[in-house]
Amino acid sequence: MISKSNDYFSKILKISAPYLEEMFSKKQIDNLLLTAEPLKYLTDNKEIVKKWIGIYIDFVKNEYQNEYQNTDKKLDGYLNEKDGNLKIIWGNCLDAMKGMKPESIHLMVTSPPYYNAREYSQWKNIYDYLDDMRMIIREAYRVLDNHRVFVFNVGDIFDNDNVKTTSVWGKRRIPLGAYFTKIFEEEGWTFVDDFIWDKGEVQSERHKNGDKPYPFYQYPMNCYEHILIFHKHRDDKTKYPCPVCGTLKVNGNAYSEIGLKSWECKNLECFERSPANRGKRFSLKTIMTQGRQENVFAIDNDFIKKWRRDIVKINPVIKINSKGENVLGHTAPFPFEIPEFAIKMFSYPKEFVLDPFAGSFTSAIEAKKLDRVGIGIELNKKMFRDAGIKNICNNFSQEIFDNSNEKLFSEFNCLGEN
Repeated sequence: MISKSNDYFSKILKISAPYLEEMFSKKQIDNLLLTAEPLKYLTDNKEIVKKWIGIYIDFVKNEYQNEYQNTDKKLDGYLNEKDGNLKIIWGNCLDAMKGMKPESIHLMVTSPPYYNAREYSQWKNIYDYLDDMRMIIREAYRVLDNHRVFVFNVGDIFDNDNVKTTSVWGKRRIPLGAYFTKIFEEEGWTFVDDFIWDKGEVQSERHKNGDKPYPFYQYPMNCYEHILIFHKHRDDKTKYPCPVCGTLKVNGNAYSEIGLKSWECKNLECFERSPANRGKRFSLKTIMTQGRQENVFAIDNDFIKKWRRDIVKINPVIKINSKGENVLGHTAPFPFEIPEFAIKMFSYPKEFVLDPFAGSFTSAIEAKKLDRVGIGIELNKKMFRDAGIKNICNNFSQEIFDNSNEKLFSEFNCLGEN
């Protein structure tokens, strides 16, 4: 148990001073200490350490973000408005993300437009498609917070890659899941898991073989998609305070994952030492995860059990009614179970969740339901705005908002329209 002393913050600063001077300018240190000044009036040392670490991490992030010169101040102001937890951005997701601060999003979850699978997602060939996706994945790496997660749903499709021939004979199974995994890793991400979404008995033409029950004529029905899990671990060599004593008297330790720098406390007066007199070993990621192991953040056991296996059965979204009408107004709606899984497993309340290919805004809707800030970027405003707004309204009881000042959603336009 950390003892109580009203001068403990001064002790933290005294021990940490040479390390602060090694990493930051005098002006930066002065700004940090100005923000942290209220801590000297606290008497609970455990509270001092917790608040000091939070202030320090925010300071380091702000300094890193300030190095980026292309932040769109209007977009940044919109994203940080306190009015509403569901934000719609109309525009090209690559351009929109270029206007965001580095490491300002806490979770990404999306399903990209599949290569030439819909009228609104057409490319000359598979190379052009993957080149466009690579640029978006690269920008997503910059925007996502360090040591955070991108949940990426994609299916392997049956189509013509238009590389060698454009005739019907050029159709084949295109392994988009494999292609995307390679791109993600080449752009610095770490592949972690591949959940298989079992879609059950779905509509498909590929298995039909003209009633030829002979070898080489048999093909399976495509009834699965990938839910790929990627981690971002930017190699950050900035020293972080020991989560036990709060001092910066720490030495670099081994990397626990590629790009995930860990530290060991060398403060002999730290409140936690091993039997061999080793200090606390930690990383920025463990500060985030271990520091929030509280009942309020616990995930329901039944939900964990549902996702314990890496093959998960989820029924596809039913979009066509008995009259043949598309009731959702979108040709490729996203099942809510996927963003629900991502949000519960890889984020905390009040954090920012971004879907760069928002479609009918299911991810943003689920984020709002789970007390996160849901952000969706969608290019096809004319095609999908009415359907998206309808989907949002159908997911929330208007009575909830009639007696409050909170907006159900808000919009930001990056399309250059009046």
